[in-house]
Amino acid sequence: MRSQQPLGTKRDQIVDDLRQLIFSGEIRRGERLRQDALAERFQTSITPVREAFRILESDGLVISEPHRGVRVAAVDLARVETIYVLRRLAETYAMRRATVRVSALDMRTAEALVADMERAGSAHDSEQVRRLNRTFHFFFYDRCGMPGLADHIASLWTSFPWDVLLGSPERLRASGEEHREIVRAVRSGDPDAAAAAIENHLREGFLAVTAHLGGDETTDPFDDDLV
Repeated sequence: MRSQQPLGTKRDQIVDDLRQLIFSGEIRRGERLRQDALAERFQTSITPVREAFRILESDGLVISEPHRGVRVAAVDLARVETIYVLRRLAETYAMRRATVRVSALDMRTAEALVADMERAGSAHDSEQVRRLNRTFHFFFYDRCGMPGLADHIASLWTSFPWDVLLGSPERLRASGEEHREIVRAVRSGDPDAAAAAIENHLREGFLAVTAHLGGDETTDPFDDDLV
């Protein structure tokens, strides 16, 4: 898929690797990032590491503090709300378009991805679940017929705090059923049903993150009255 092509430069590879380390929980929120240690880890000079920090800071994943260096940023609930609303808009539209473009063979592949996720969850392999979750969603988004839209969604995913619910068995079970509902809706060929299924999935994921962070677990900012 286009969204999973190998990144070209050393800087971009470091950006991708650090995102994965943060989202997998191997590097924790608030942890300080030492340029020299990371340069040694990635077998490179300080320069691409420093450039990677700038990109991750623009994504809200790290924060640079004068005289104190760089650390992984805490989760900003207000930022998460904004990303969630943008994801609802973009991913719902992409799913509507994908629903009328996928084939029967595509649907068998999507079902296999859901089954693989469930097996990874049963094996408590959270990192594999996260990888398969992305593959499942972009399997549809990359088939929406608008490459730029899939790229936009990918950029939103880079800032969403996937690590917050890492390993939550309750959310994993609920997410598995939501994925199956998405597949059923797309297989029916009904764009409205597919849109409703992805909206519900995104809403439930956001509310679970909100509850974990101590916010109001019943408030959906997407559905707030316009004022």
